[in-house]
Amino acid sequence: MLRNYLTISLRNLWRNRKVTLISTVGLSIGLACGLVIFLLVSYMFSFDRYHAKADRTYWVVTDIRQENVVPTDATPRPMGDVLRQELPFVETAARLENISSRVMAVPDGKGGFSKKFDESRSLCFTEPQFFSVFDSDWLSGNPATALAAPNTVVLTERYAQKYFGSANPMGKVLRFDNQTDLTVTGLIKNLPSNTKLRYDAFISYATVPTLSGEAGKQAMQDWSRVFTVCFVTLRQGTPVERLLDAFPVIRKKYLTTSEAKKLDFHAIPLPDLEHMPQYGGRSPGLILYTLIIVGLFLVLAACINFINIATAGALKRAKEVGVRKAVGSSRGQLIGQFMIETTLVTLAAVVLSMLLAHLCLPMLNNALSVMNTDISITNLFHSDSLVWFVALLVGVILLAGLYPSLVLARFNPVAALRGRLTTQQIGGVFVRQGLIVTQFFITQLFIIGVGVMMAQVRHMQQADLGFQKEAILAVPVPVSNVLKQDVVRARMAQIAGVDAVSLGADPPAAYRRLPVPFTYDTHTQPEKFPTVVKVGDKNFVSLYGIRLLAGRNFRTNDTTSNEALVNETMVRELGLRSARDILGKRVNLWGGDKTIVGVVRNFHLSDLHQGIPPATILNYYRENRMASLKLNPTEISTTLKAVESTWNELFPEQVFKANFVDDLLANFYITEHILLGLAEVFSLIAVLLSCLGLYGLVTFMAEAKTKEIGVRKVLGATPAQLVWLFGREFSRLVLLGFALAAPLGWFLMNGWLQGYAYRINFSGWLLAGTLVIASLITALTVGYESLKAARMNPAKSLRNE
Repeated sequence: MLRNYLTISLRNLWRNRKVTLISTVGLSIGLACGLVIFLLVSYMFSFDRYHAKADRTYWVVTDIRQENVVPTDATPRPMGDVLRQELPFVETAARLENISSRVMAVPDGKGGFSKKFDESRSLCFTEPQFFSVFDSDWLSGNPATALAAPNTVVLTERYAQKYFGSANPMGKVLRFDNQTDLTVTGLIKNLPSNTKLRYDAFISYATVPTLSGEAGKQAMQDWSRVFTVCFVTLRQGTPVERLLDAFPVIRKKYLTTSEAKKLDFHAIPLPDLEHMPQYGGRSPGLILYTLIIVGLFLVLAACINFINIATAGALKRAKEVGVRKAVGSSRGQLIGQFMIETTLVTLAAVVLSMLLAHLCLPMLNNALSVMNTDISITNLFHSDSLVWFVALLVGVILLAGLYPSLVLARFNPVAALRGRLTTQQIGGVFVRQGLIVTQFFITQLFIIGVGVMMAQVRHMQQADLGFQKEAILAVPVPVSNVLKQDVVRARMAQIAGVDAVSLGADPPAAYRRLPVPFTYDTHTQPEKFPTVVKVGDKNFVSLYGIRLLAGRNFRTNDTTSNEALVNETMVRELGLRSARDILGKRVNLWGGDKTIVGVVRNFHLSDLHQGIPPATILNYYRENRMASLKLNPTEISTTLKAVESTWNELFPEQVFKANFVDDLLANFYITEHILLGLAEVFSLIAVLLSCLGLYGLVTFMAEAKTKEIGVRKVLGATPAQLVWLFGREFSRLVLLGFALAAPLGWFLMNGWLQGYAYRINFSGWLLAGTLVIASLITALTVGYESLKAARMNPAKSLRNE
């Protein structure tokens, strides 16, 4: 019997190969989207879950309480020691500090270097306990002792190959930041991509105090500063509440009263931090759950297409069903026959969808390169993923095949053999219309989302930041000596094509934006709000085109003058009526008094997610680590070569690395660009699926209205009037879908926009544009088939009457 079912199913699918192809392609596209989203989401949720102790390991974070709460993913340096030594329920704790913008060099044995590398985020300081907390595959060395001594380093295979080629790295020496020799004491396999701690060189934590002398040793016991990442693993069966209860005790014991009020410690499960953007997570949980809903919507839209196309072809199979019922086929047998056909189409669609997903994943990995993703179609065959995939497959077969099978199996055999089946007998009109409305709803919801996201991204790209960013090159200055900085400033200014030079810490808008407490004028207590400090010399304001509203700029680059500039927000938060009222007043911050000599117009200090806080500009050479060069736009390529040549003369031991400021600012919105790209692709797919669904319904309507169209033509109806029969029906469905999508789209996207301090106004034109686009798509899809039906010879449709 099963063999007979398969044979008949294959014959029917081949006989109606055009419909089979459309059904298979539509279903495969929806499934491919579902697979890609499933693989992406499961990959993002897998971060750091592969460690054996992940379920009892926590990331200790600190909230800094000022006027506002500033979440950080770090703790004071002594925290790790205290957790290990004083809490018996703690199995171990490990500290880690990120290292950025340092040089790692390979000595050549002759006083020089055979290779130099600029390392941004692949190095860290950490303790031997790190390898007790996190799983690593060791190729050489002892995990318990490899990082016990100062000036030691453990490398991954990738970095051992990078530094030493195919030679055995064990015992070899690297020069760190041109001042410290590190001996390689361990070699581990490359870490997987689904970890937030993807480092390639682990330098012993005991090296940290040796880098800064006595001051470095004292800093290791400093509870007032927060910049060390701390992980803690609890003993088996220990509830995390015991750790949370210990934090207030630690604060009271080791912090002063003012520090205890300012610092608040929390423990976050290790895998969860990647989904918490306030602590540096790059894949917010809300976005991942939204992607899951999007994937389900697209799979649902594909199933709706299949149902509509299957029921549209029901009339052509009416006599087949009538004959089979007349010779004794039961309803269950007919349902089984049609379910087998659905299963064959679904399996073909699954194979095609896996191929499409495999072709799309490299593009997805490239788009998410900033997160170092490594998603493969083979991830689908892991045990957990395979269960969900099989469940999805069974769900699609039931969802797509059960309703059409029930419709076909319940035909009246007498009516079917006479060719007198009515539309109502074929299947519920309202069911099919409801499915099409669902598709219109999904499509228009996607279009609303893409429209809002495109408008917001364009707004962020074109927004006035309060300073100039074009043709400004940011070049590192790896020296804190004031005389050497003067040489850098003078040499760079002499380069043809360099119009101006300024030394400072960062561009006006930057990722680094920690608040600094201060006291104002004669006040003895710190103000209720902190200020963000920007460091720049006398050319900083003019080079970036920041407007001076009152007072004057720094007169010289003499950093002993203790002058300061403040922004408009600072004046307003201090309750002053005029910018001039603050001139001559003092602010005490960074351990000294500064005299306010000028007020500048507000400029953005970070991305548009946040408002503009009170800011202070200081001329402080010890923090100068970047030179801003204003370049002549007509000579950029030549000037860049001259800048690199001059820089290499000044810093032969370093690696040249420069970026244009507008490129640095573009990195603020990488997440938005990724989301917009995904939304655009999924919207196009939703539109395509909607078109296929419309094709199925208009084909069904053309079959059902054949005789009605013939009668109307005989009575004198024009083709335009006949086309309107279809247009009227679909116009109503489009409007109903829009009525459902518009309020939900407004609610969801308005909520998304609330994450930006500077955002677009949700205009009604966006909703109107969505309706216009949906109407055009419908007209183009329905027009051809309805026009063909309207031009049919009435004699052909009425010859049996």
